[in-house]
Amino acid sequence: MIVISERINGLFTSVMRAIDSKDEKFIQDLAVSQVEAGAGILDINTGPGVDNAPEIMTWLVKTVQDAVDVQLSIDTPKMDAMEAGVKAANKKVLINSTTAEADKMGVLFPMAAEHGSDIICLTLDEKGIPNDANSRCELAMVMVAQAMELGIDTTRIYLDPLVLPVGAAQDQGPKVLEALSMFKAIADPAPKSVVGLSNVSNNTKERSLLNRAYLAMLMANGLDSAIMDPNDGELMAIVKASEVLLNKKLYADDFLRA
Repeated sequence: MIVISERINGLFTSVMRAIDSKDEKFIQDLAVSQVEAGAGILDINTGPGVDNAPEIMTWLVKTVQDAVDVQLSIDTPKMDAMEAGVKAANKKVLINSTTAEADKMGVLFPMAAEHGSDIICLTLDEKGIPNDANSRCELAMVMVAQAMELGIDTTRIYLDPLVLPVGAAQDQGPKVLEALSMFKAIADPAPKSVVGLSNVSNNTKERSLLNRAYLAMLMANGLDSAIMDPNDGELMAIVKASEVLLNKKLYADDFLRA
């Protein structure tokens, strides 16, 4: 499974301080630690309320690239900051993210096509988040069709069924699992899937336990990647154990170390 690190995000106070002071060493040390812990992609987010978002995004991307050689996920709702991040990257990025709203697809799919980027597609439109798996899949099919018309291969598309907090929308947990299974039948080759894992435990107690339990369920239903914290050792152990049990990785007695 592809682990997308969530930690280089201005929502975290320490990261925002580093952004404000242009502390390259802090950002680079954080990037290195995430990759060493098992992250295959680093999500880069300037955080909210940044006036000069394109400039900050460019600085973050270049700073991280000077320290590690992995794919970056450019994560921002601001189109000018998104374009700045995509252009600053020295390799293919993951655009995070579009929805099924026409205005967003009209900007972000052409951007992904022009730069050869991968793209996350949230199953969300002007009406909000669907209440069932079938409706999520319908939105996914709309986005996949739009992307393919622009020459974006399905293997470059990451479909996100949108995990909701168990404390506020407990009935949605199984529906997300069902949607993941349905995504595999949308096209051949199938699009990838992704979730923001920590959303499931937002504003709950026992957050780590809920994240770990749900991750195993998600992987059993075909999850390809998750935006998560790779420095959570027990969470990463769930990834490795699940890969063995699902016959994705070869068993060895030292599979956790491997």
